[in-house]
Amino acid sequence: MGSLSQMSESSMTDRKQWMSQLCEKLWDVPLFDLAIPGSHDTMTYGLDRCSPLDPDLPKLLFFLAKAFPSITRNIILRWSTTQTLSVAQQLDVGIRYLDLRIAHRPDVPSPNLYFVHGFYTSMTVEETLHEISDWMKRNPKEMLIISCKNLQSMSPVLHMHLINCIHGIFGSRLCPKHEQPTLRNMWQKGFQVIVSYDNPLALKYEYLWPSMPYWWGNTTNADSLISFLDTEKHKGRPDGFFVAGLNLTENAFYILTHPFGSMKKLTLPKLPFLNSWVQRQHPGHTRDATNIIAEDLVDYDHFISTVIGLNRKLLVHKK
Repeated sequence: MGSLSQMSESSMTDRKQWMSQLCEKLWDVPLFDLAIPGSHDTMTYGLDRCSPLDPDLPKLLFFLAKAFPSITRNIILRWSTTQTLSVAQQLDVGIRYLDLRIAHRPDVPSPNLYFVHGFYTSMTVEETLHEISDWMKRNPKEMLIISCKNLQSMSPVLHMHLINCIHGIFGSRLCPKHEQPTLRNMWQKGFQVIVSYDNPLALKYEYLWPSMPYWWGNTTNADSLISFLDTEKHKGRPDGFFVAGLNLTENAFYILTHPFGSMKKLTLPKLPFLNSWVQRQHPGHTRDATNIIAEDLVDYDHFISTVIGLNRKLLVHKK
């Protein structure tokens, strides 16, 4: 099983520029018909253990955190951390879909927004979007899909703060939703970023795409997860962008019965089995095609290179 430390420098460089290195025959294929690797809960590498707890956590965990704060917080942190690479490192190794869960920290009086999953992050959304923008400027032929989620609890003022940040930071590089999102078209027009906004406000702004379907298995069992994904595939793929969530999910009962466990301990042994499913997939516009595939611990088990490699299957059909 390979980790980032075992990957060669040349393979990392190849994946850093993988979109610009795709065969020209794929430059006119919409991004929603390509295979794109994504990270699930992208920002959890930066969770702040001392922050308030995520209000979406089960009430039982809130009770235990009040009674046994140090022990419970350590447990929650281990189960909430799904990624170990920074966002720039994720982009460097080929991730092109970011799953951003955004919220306002109740202990911060300013309108600054943060990321949340179990805890809140210490870095703000604005700081992170600037980091992403800087990376995109250094890699002008790479495209990125950003999904902004967990927005329902935000006030209209906070929504406007976030939307203004997105527009102010990415500006003319935001691809409008009426455009055909092919590599050739986006390169010619200077577009580089597609932002999916999980709120009806997306309808008001040309540069905000609507929420993308996310196939979520909600299970700790790898067999059940694959069965769920295959069932969704059998129903037929959505018309535009969509995500197959290749991520295992715990609940409060599972956490409390595995107090010394972690998302990493749960996921790592299952990655070869999960990624064997990835190898059987193919992109394209057919009913059984996949598009974005998002996983936890993206720097393990050749997940990213396997997803990128699926695009070769499109060339077979184009001959």
